[in-house]
Amino acid sequence: MAYGDAQLVSTRTFSFLPFNKAPVALGFRQSSLLLVNSRSKQTRILMEMQGNGVSAVKVPHVLTVAGSDSGAGAGIQADLKACAARGVYCSTVITAVTAQNTVGVQGVNIVPEDFVAEQMKSVLSDMHVDVVKTGMLPSIGIVKILHQHLKEYPVRALVIDPVMVSTSGDVLAGPSIIAGFREELLPIADIVTPNLKEASALLDGLRIKTISDMRSAAKLLHDMGPRNVLVKGGDLPDSLDAVDIFFDGEDMYELRSSRIKTRNTHGTGCTLASCIAAELAKGSSMLEAVKVAKCFVETALDYSKDILIGNGAQGPFDQLMRLKNNIYNSRRQVRFNPSDLFLYAVTDSGMNRKWGHSISDAVKAAVEGGATIVQLREKDIETKDFLEVAKSCLQICRSHGVPLLINDRIDVALACDADGVHIGQSDMPTHVARALLGPEKIIGVSCKTPDHAEQAWIAGADYIGCGGVYPTNTKANNLTIGLDGLKTVCLASKLPVVAIGGINASNAQSVMQIGVPNLKGVAVVSAMFDRECVFTETRKLHTLLMEATQAVR
Repeated sequence: MAYGDAQLVSTRTFSFLPFNKAPVALGFRQSSLLLVNSRSKQTRILMEMQGNGVSAVKVPHVLTVAGSDSGAGAGIQADLKACAARGVYCSTVITAVTAQNTVGVQGVNIVPEDFVAEQMKSVLSDMHVDVVKTGMLPSIGIVKILHQHLKEYPVRALVIDPVMVSTSGDVLAGPSIIAGFREELLPIADIVTPNLKEASALLDGLRIKTISDMRSAAKLLHDMGPRNVLVKGGDLPDSLDAVDIFFDGEDMYELRSSRIKTRNTHGTGCTLASCIAAELAKGSSMLEAVKVAKCFVETALDYSKDILIGNGAQGPFDQLMRLKNNIYNSRRQVRFNPSDLFLYAVTDSGMNRKWGHSISDAVKAAVEGGATIVQLREKDIETKDFLEVAKSCLQICRSHGVPLLINDRIDVALACDADGVHIGQSDMPTHVARALLGPEKIIGVSCKTPDHAEQAWIAGADYIGCGGVYPTNTKANNLTIGLDGLKTVCLASKLPVVAIGGINASNAQSVMQIGVPNLKGVAVVSAMFDRECVFTETRKLHTLLMEATQAVR
């Protein structure tokens, strides 16, 4: 089983859909929390704004209701590690204690239902849980207890991983609870994520052997009530790719990735569902959450493919990617999250010289001030010097969990192992850059028109930089498109967008308030680096963008 960077095969329009429709039956709350796009120390925080200041700081919170795995490869243990890796707090309600290892499941001890209820009330009554994710629910009574508590303590989203049969073939829940899933949970679920065996069990033994069967199963499952369905095809026979089917009730998406050859696949389903829950807790749309989760699982599988834990046929993998020499392999990071575009810093060597800043010091001040991604744009520096500066800046950005991109210079990006590149319309073609950089790296493309945006998507870009929105001093004779032009390109783009060109403290809020969901942030040059104190100006811009986002929400 392998999950990876999604290749979408669909005749429908691909877009990032806002995750904003909550089931009325359970009174799921519409959160008033503002997503703050800071990746410092691999965390993301939500800040609740009241009055004129910040009154509280709250991390995104997932509650997992699942079984404990003594081998720590799946279940509660996998959920905890996955959420920690994604920078989300995870609390737990344990429904069963299992004796299992890499060979299989030797025993299951179900936790008494009244104690499951006590755990659930303890967490939900005290902690502001954003998303509930379920795993092993071994009795109909526990299913009903969960349903009742969600009525009493509504949450933003419910992710159902219907753990009935493990990837290794062990039966973890009998058929008696299938009716409970159908009647109690699927009608209130925001997404259900069955593997082929689980989908078949939920559909009275429906044969699922082909991609066409998976599509039919997704529609039938959607008819049972969940808002979204992800049928996982890692066990699909005779398939060279790992193919999953995502259905939102209107559009069907075929998500493909290359299979990773490894025995270490125990816990992939738990991890995928937990990552989806984590991304939803951070404010992502459902499709974004699924894509990020799939990228994360593939990355972790690839990192872990040669580790050896246990003697059985199916070993665990390392969600935290720290076990091999305790060093994080930078080339195996999750390659891109659209929310990283929130406050995009673009350096300028001339401005740094003007104020006596070294490039490294300017980048350090920017990321400490709240920049969420950095692009090194250095036009008048020798390649040898540029490479050394890039390595220094990369260390700074990595220590803060912020991606570093190189403008134009793919050679420098490869040499220093930067997170990616940003290229213009007159630079190397995007598809060539993708072939050189590989699938892990981030590629952004400057675009002014809907046609530019379409070509960037086809060629394999991850995002587009749209502008100049306003006149700017950094590019002579740069055609400006204004807010109307920005909105037109955003509406046409299948990729997330960052606005660029003449954006500063006086107009950044207007840009962010044009009302287009895939506009993820603004890119800034002068307003950040043509200043005496880069940290102060960056912090000011970050605050303005947060306020603008809060106003839109």
